[in-house]
Amino acid sequence: MSEHDFSRIPDAPQSHDQALLDALAADLRAAGYTHDGVSGLLGEEADAALNRDQLVPALLVLRRLLAEQSPAPVAVVTAFWLLGLDLPAAVLDAALPRTRAAGLLVLGLAEAGPDIPEAGGAGFGGPILRSAVDLRPHASDADAELWVASDLGAHQRPGVLRPDHVLGIGQASLTLAQTTIRPQVQTALDLGTGCGIQTFHLLSHVRRVVATDISERALAFARFNLLLNHQALGLDPAHLEDRADLRLGSLLEPVAGERFDLVVSNPPFVITPRTAGETAADRFTYRDGGLPGDHLVAGLVAGIPGLLVPGGVAQLLANWEISEGDDGGNGAAREGDAWSAGPRSWVPEGIEAWFIQRETVSPSGYAETWLRDASEARDPDLYAARYASYLEDFASRRVRAVGFGMVWLRRPAVAGTAPFGQVFEEITYPIEQPVGPHLAAAVERADALAGLEGAPGRHRLDGAHLLVADDVTEERHQRPGAEHPGVILLRQGAGLRRTTLLSTELAGFVSACDGDLSAGQIARALAALLDRDAGNLVPALLDEAEDLVRKGFLLEMRNNR
Repeated sequence: MSEHDFSRIPDAPQSHDQALLDALAADLRAAGYTHDGVSGLLGEEADAALNRDQLVPALLVLRRLLAEQSPAPVAVVTAFWLLGLDLPAAVLDAALPRTRAAGLLVLGLAEAGPDIPEAGGAGFGGPILRSAVDLRPHASDADAELWVASDLGAHQRPGVLRPDHVLGIGQASLTLAQTTIRPQVQTALDLGTGCGIQTFHLLSHVRRVVATDISERALAFARFNLLLNHQALGLDPAHLEDRADLRLGSLLEPVAGERFDLVVSNPPFVITPRTAGETAADRFTYRDGGLPGDHLVAGLVAGIPGLLVPGGVAQLLANWEISEGDDGGNGAAREGDAWSAGPRSWVPEGIEAWFIQRETVSPSGYAETWLRDASEARDPDLYAARYASYLEDFASRRVRAVGFGMVWLRRPAVAGTAPFGQVFEEITYPIEQPVGPHLAAAVERADALAGLEGAPGRHRLDGAHLLVADDVTEERHQRPGAEHPGVILLRQGAGLRRTTLLSTELAGFVSACDGDLSAGQIARALAALLDRDAGNLVPALLDEAEDLVRKGFLLEMRNNR
């Protein structure tokens, strides 16, 4: 349990007054400040632009709405927190009657601005307030709308971000939330919680969550968010630690010696050039863990399995360096697998792993992405110096690209077994979201296959009755006038949406998988039909069929005939 008090951290939301937090929640609820409420207010085009951090279309809509005699509360709070518009205290008093402008100041959600004269007799004179945070609606796994406070983004405030910037709801955090497999378990760790987004989702299926971060400000935001949304999240404000334990510390240190059913992390994995004499104050701690290259991710992949109970799972986002000379060593057998040479070497012996590389970017593209992320382009001299340092850093390790993707790790329930094994694959096209349920199904299929016992001398799928999954289609291509197709493809319409190339024999096997005959019967019938040696063709077909089962193209019937 944490010994720190995160309720009164300077320059962060204050969470020491639960009655005032409850008043704010009631005001936001009454205002209709929800995802759908904001979307309906702005309209489809302006809402889509705002989700891309483009404010102008929404600004045009809100300026018109705020000019009305009594602006709708949802328009007021949207303008104040999502667009960062300065507003008269009187307008905020009307929109948030329980909290009022004075309450926003106490909670650290607003800052006082200069007084302004009466505006044409509208009664909106006096002091003005400007937002101190971004506070926006978010739909989690909880059966209610949440509100999430974070620091204002680069599109809402001038200048380079502060080093201890607390990130809000971004694409990476949403990706991790959509990727996470969600079993009902007792304990979970949210490593690097930031403003608490992953913890909100975990609380819907985990009895107790430990959330850690190296930043006091981040934990202050997380505590504020948890208490603001305690009703939706099922928390007792007087005993927050019973279900959400916030701890200060770096990486695995705050939970040394503990074990969890589930670990999730969107860690500070961004590869950043190191400089002599740098301190934490010189780093953007929300994204930079202070280690060279991809060493932080390597350390987490190696260390997190030690935090898992038998059968426990970890899921995280990560990136990794792909260097010149990565030629498929360390088990990467083909040039297309060269990216996985580093990740393969990180996974401890006996631990199951699934790495899915979602994209790669060049060293220059990587530098531009993260310089833009922190608004460093606003200082031309700083931008040029930092850009050069990125390129020099990558060149020093002969890095030719950086990969980004999703990582799943499991400590097998029984030592010495590995039903899922270790899989490294690249999927760069759009996949179905949320993909977590599909990942869970893939793990279940691997476990089920491991539990199959074939008859002596028979393949373990020999007696299985298989069906083609409902989302699977077949596609055939052939040259004009050709008697037979030259290419046969099997495609998934859901989940990871894989496409696989079939031989003529395997296509015939799949077409017969209607649950009537067993896999062995189908394979032997094909061998006879094609006049092929059953001793060679049958096991080969069943091996290929097992791969299709693992990937979800074929499903095993639970009640085999």
